[in-house]
Amino acid sequence: MKLLTSFLAVTALSLAASVFAQEESPSPTPSDEEKTSATVETTPEATKSPSTAEETTTASPVAEKREQQPSATGSPGAKKTAAEPKKAAAEAGTKPGKKMSVEATIKDNETRWEAAIASHDVATIEGMVASDFMGVSAKGKFVNKSSLMSEQKADKDTYKSAKLEKMNVRSFDKDLVVVTGSAREKGTGKDGTSFDRTYLYTDTWVQRNGQWQCVASQVALRGQK
Repeated sequence: MKLLTSFLAVTALSLAASVFAQEESPSPTPSDEEKTSATVETTPEATKSPSTAEETTTASPVAEKREQQPSATGSPGAKKTAAEPKKAAAEAGTKPGKKMSVEATIKDNETRWEAAIASHDVATIEGMVASDFMGVSAKGKFVNKSSLMSEQKADKDTYKSAKLEKMNVRSFDKDLVVVTGSAREKGTGKDGTSFDRTYLYTDTWVQRNGQWQCVASQVALRGQK
């Protein structure tokens, strides 16, 4: 009986020592493999490297440039194309019309010459007269270009009206035209006296380098009122 009691006591002491040893021992640390496995499983995609995250969230310069480019209908090229017809129409409006015939050109020159006399526009007349011009003025004097211009500059009459009443244009060659006609001028002289004069004239025009110039002229005073 004493032997059984001693055996039970020893057994109880062994069990108590085993439990105490288990409570005192530290908890086992996970192995390296377990650590690696846990790290891989818990690492989110947000922890990607800076370069990878930047590629994911930042648009490339090429993509931004494409997005900023206007559409085909709103591009500068499209605007230019749309504006070209208007520009062409505007330019067409500034260009001279159909080329005038020789007769129409000479008549226009004669009309502008007469108007220039009334407005004392010597420059316009000078532009129409050839450098080798020769003629007879209404004062009955032989004149060249220089003396003809001097007569025009000395004219102090005030014109109420000046117009061509008759004009006959005859072409003798593609570059040679002779005009005969009459002109009537009304106004007052420098002394205040009224005048009403009618002139008969003959002008010879020659085309040089595409420009018609008067090379000869004769003017006669037909009557004065």
